[in-house]
Amino acid sequence: MNVGVFLLIEPFASVERQLIRAKEMGFDHADITDTNAGGSMLGSAGFSPTVSLDENPFDVKRLFEKHGVKPVTVCAHAMLLEPSNPGVFGTAEIMKAIKFAAAIGIKDVITTDTDPRSKWATSLSYKEQVFVMAEKLYTPVRMAEDYGVRILLEPHGPVTDTIKGIQDVMERLGNPSSLGVNLDTGNSWLGGADPVEMAKVFKDQIHHVHWKDLGKEWIDKRGTLYGCGFSTIALGDGVIDIKGVCEVLKDTDCESSTLEIVGSEEIFKKSAAYLKKCGL
Repeated sequence: MNVGVFLLIEPFASVERQLIRAKEMGFDHADITDTNAGGSMLGSAGFSPTVSLDENPFDVKRLFEKHGVKPVTVCAHAMLLEPSNPGVFGTAEIMKAIKFAAAIGIKDVITTDTDPRSKWATSLSYKEQVFVMAEKLYTPVRMAEDYGVRILLEPHGPVTDTIKGIQDVMERLGNPSSLGVNLDTGNSWLGGADPVEMAKVFKDQIHHVHWKDLGKEWIDKRGTLYGCGFSTIALGDGVIDIKGVCEVLKDTDCESSTLEIVGSEEIFKKSAAYLKKCGL
């Protein structure tokens, strides 16, 4: 399994600047981390590492190649529990991400439910949550299969932070081969799941990993938050059983992973070394 980085290494910096920093630290794989439909004012000005899904994907590929970094996923984290709205990242953007990924040979598009925020979304029952997610993913999942791409569900919300939630969404969609899992060790643990158990259950469906470890100060928040963005400590320095996840996944077909970390170069390098020590 290769270990890359999330391209949010420096604040208020362009995709190219993030790629330069990734390569300087010795990494040659990365997610296409932030995406948007249409144009981005800050992205166009070079103050945000966002990639437009309406951009020529081959220009983005050439940019990565220029700096010797291979893009391994396209992140299309959506608000799948919110009511449909062209102003909210959702089905349309996931479909664009599928086409974008397929054009330049990227196999996986990552999405999620995210925590509900509107009055309507927070009032949904569990069954309604599963139905709403499945309905929004129905066309993208079929499209992904046609394009030879996979959609990966990431733990980052009330449904995806549970093993049962991911299973129920998959079952509602007919368990298609084009739907898998991006295991986020930090988000799953913070949401109340056991990342090691999640790795065991979805062992053959996990095609990418977002690595995070969290300190003991997060323990009291466990089960109350859906996702924490980034880790500020090195893997192995926190309370999450990263080694246990590695033990489950090290002999699988999962080929790629990225560090979701903000901090010094030392923390990145220490984390990569820890994963290598754990057999990856």
